[in-house]
Amino acid sequence: MKTYYTQGTCSQAIHYEVDDNQIVTACEFVGGCPGNTQAVARLVIGKKAQDVINMLKGIPCGGKATSCPDQLARALQSELNARAS
Repeated sequence: MKTYYTQGTCSQAIHYEVDDNQIVTACEFVGGCPGNTQAVARLVIGKKAQDVINMLKGIPCGGKATSCPDQLARALQSELNARAS
């Protein structure tokens, strides 16, 4: 499992896995609003990473420029970019 350290959110990190077919197979937030982060994590498992990025990228939270879902999108984008290199 990989870890992405979030910035600008209540959560501190996201643990995630993406398989060889670019499907999100695991997702867990460390910190943040438990109900919201658990819901997001459950909803993205089994989805293509690019679809998750498209859905969650740019979502703000409480006047902040980012959110836990946006941070997950950034983590997955970073993962896909690393694989493409």
